[in-house]
Amino acid sequence: MTALRPHVAINVRNLEQSLTFYRNLFGVDPVRVRPGYAKFDIDQPPLNFTLNEFPYGDAGALNHLGLQVTSTEDVLVAKQRLEAAGLVTVDEMNTTCCYALQDKIWVTDPDGNRWEVFVVLDQEDDRLDAEVNGAQPSAPRTCCAPSGNASSCCTN
Repeated sequence: MTALRPHVAINVRNLEQSLTFYRNLFGVDPVRVRPGYAKFDIDQPPLNFTLNEFPYGDAGALNHLGLQVTSTEDVLVAKQRLEAAGLVTVDEMNTTCCYALQDKIWVTDPDGNRWEVFVVLDQEDDRLDAEVNGAQPSAPRTCCAPSGNASSCCTN
């Protein structure tokens, strides 16, 4: 089986507000908009992304979402584009997260879903600790959340 692109579907409280946010985040218009529903088919990165208007009560199981890019320059271009659209970004440059050195920015959609735009600068090998020290792999040095929000540490 060949996967064409990842698919992410999220619930949103206000479709119009979310459409504005995601148009700015992805830099493209949705391919389909229906009452209570919108679909984005994104080429870069390959992603099938849908919004479902649903009045949910709590944040649910979603931790955060991300767009991995190829360079720090790409991270900074995304930051510029998002800020030009009036969105607030949080920088985390040269940070260790999920066993990798990364440059990233964070932005939050109208429903509180956190998105990171990131590049992996250096991948740590968590198996090395266990092989060398005979111990369990150590935990990530920082959490995968803007400004070290401990409620959403990485688990993989």
